[in-house]
Formats: sequence, C-alpha cells, structure tokens
Amino acid sequence: MRILVDSNIIISAALFPEGKVSKVFSYILETHTVVIASYSINECKTVFMNKFPDKTDYFSKFLHTIDYEPFKTPKNLNPDDFPAIRGAGDLPILASAILADVDILLTGDKDFEEIAVKKPLIFTPNQYFELIQK
Repeated sequence: MRILVDSNIIISAALFPEGKVSKVFSYILETHTVVIASYSINECKTVFMNKFPDKTDYFSKFLHTIDYEPFKTPKNLNPDDFPAIRGAGDLPILASAILADVDILLTGDKDFEEIAVKKPLIFTPNQYFELIQK
C-alpha cells in the first residue's frame, strides 16, 4: 500500500519521536511505501526555518534517514481539475495524492475532512492509529 504523508505528519514525527504521530509514521515506514510530495518537503523546510531555525539541520538528517518515494508536485495546478477543498494552500497536497495514485493520504489537517473523493482514502493519524491497534 502506498501512503502519502502530509507536511504536518512529517513535522510531528520529526519533532516528537515518542508521540502517537511518530508511532503511526514509523509503522507506515515499516509496512507500506511512504510517498512524500516535493510540496511537502518545501513546506517542511519553510516551517523549520521560520519556527525551528535551530533544528533545520535536524530535519534534513531526519529526511535522509527515512525510506520514501518522492513525488514531484506539479507547479501549475488548476483547482477545477480536483475535488473542492476549503484551504487553497492544501490543493498541492490533494493533487499530489491523486496524481501519485496513492491508496491513503495521511493528514492532520481538518480541511481534508469534507473532501468527496473515492481515492485516496483520507485518514488522520488518530484514525489510522485506531486501525492498526485492531
């Protein structure tokens, strides 16, 4: 199974290695193919530079220690080509998940809760954690 992880998942897993999100992320790394969009990598770099400048090198090292499939997010996206999403800044993630043909999009962003799409399935870390606990 291929799972695209949103920026907030990567940031949480990197900053809080003992947290629930990190446990879910580790499980996915061990059992599935993790897909990370170029948009997410750039977004993570920006967040680390702006909010955690002393941990920017840590993020780069974290990214190099995980095994993932990169996906290049297209630069020009037409919102009419994809399901409607509340946050315009989330379109590159949704588009990447659809275009990469992943099975699951894992995100903590509430803007993805109401999206009408058959594939990928969209899970929060808590929802996915519940699945793997069964």
